[in-house]
Amino acid sequence: MDIETKSGDRRPATDRTRTMAQSALRGLAVALVSLPGSVLCFCLTLVSLALVPIGIGIVTTPYVLTGVRMFADWRRVLAAEWGGVRIQRAYRPLPKDANPWARTFGMLRDPATWRDFLWLPVDMTLGFVTALLAFALALYPLEGFVIAAGLWRVWDGGTYWYGFVPVSDQTTALYAAALGAVLLVAAHWLTPFLLRAHFRLTDAILGSHQVELAERVRVLTETRRDAVDTSAAELRRIERDLHDGAQARLVAMGMDLGTIEALLEKDPAKARELLARARRSSADALTELRELVRGIHPPVLAERGLGDAVRALALRLPVPVETDVDLPGRAEAPVESAAYFAVSEILTNAVKHSGAERIWIDLHHADGRLRVSVTDDGKGGAVIGAGSGLAGVERRLGTFDGVLAVSSPAGGPTMVTVEIPCALS
Repeated sequence: MDIETKSGDRRPATDRTRTMAQSALRGLAVALVSLPGSVLCFCLTLVSLALVPIGIGIVTTPYVLTGVRMFADWRRVLAAEWGGVRIQRAYRPLPKDANPWARTFGMLRDPATWRDFLWLPVDMTLGFVTALLAFALALYPLEGFVIAAGLWRVWDGGTYWYGFVPVSDQTTALYAAALGAVLLVAAHWLTPFLLRAHFRLTDAILGSHQVELAERVRVLTETRRDAVDTSAAELRRIERDLHDGAQARLVAMGMDLGTIEALLEKDPAKARELLARARRSSADALTELRELVRGIHPPVLAERGLGDAVRALALRLPVPVETDVDLPGRAEAPVESAAYFAVSEILTNAVKHSGAERIWIDLHHADGRLRVSVTDDGKGGAVIGAGSGLAGVERRLGTFDGVLAVSSPAGGPTMVTVEIPCALS
């Protein structure tokens, strides 16, 4: 049997059952740990704060609050991994060499500390209930099937209530089994929902959306500044290339033409020699202009799109490259250009520094994001450091809210992944 989800795809019932069972066990684990953990953290915090006026709390409070933060961080990890809910961590940094007085009152002045303190009683009550319900809702339907098997008589010689069904004979036991089947079907959807509701409740108290907004503004400010700096540097590069390359050749060609005009009647042989040199200079200037234009926006990228441009880029490398492209459309020109030059920089680094014998490129679009992965079998050790080419790629991608991830253990392999949110035409 298949079950159709909201997104329109069809998932086997076994997958739904596995998800329900997984959510139920996770809810039980969270409930068993959250209740004693929250009670312990809450009581220790109250006692430590009460001891601050007599001086003992000044020493103990930083340790207690650090433990509370570790407990809250553990819940943040579970929320991200088990519920798909990312909870912002927004603790203010403390001086490394701060004395107990400065640490205590520095932590107490942090709004995130009081959000943690407010979250503890909520977690031990409503949070415990929502997590435990996720387990109970998946377990309770099984009782209806146990009743239908006749085992209810072992528990009670008279009437046994299952939900709103009074069980007193085999017929009513079958009614209980039918109710259990209905509850089991409902549990397939409600159990994961209750677990996510538990983590969203945690996010509503622990999360700091104002801090998240401030972080977003900071990132946008930095990426805008980087974009302006990158554009200015690119303009200076173009100006320098024109001045030192094509412009110098054109000036020399103009001087040669003036000399040819003066020698045309007096020394035709010398004039023909200078004319040939001027023709070579014009060809060299044209080649340099084409290279300059290709560096600004490659013609193959404009004409045939990112997929073919990456394939053409791979063909020019001295090592074998396998490309896998799955793009049902084209992104906007700035996004294509950013992705192309990011791949170009990554490939250049792989050829120069990794010692790779083979490179794989995977380029596809899914879930509203353009994703490019470049993997090589080189020696590894690549990092995003200041002054490196990868750091420059990361800054340029930030203009488009793109991200760069590097996995490069010592000995290889190295995998560099680029993701840029965009829509395809």
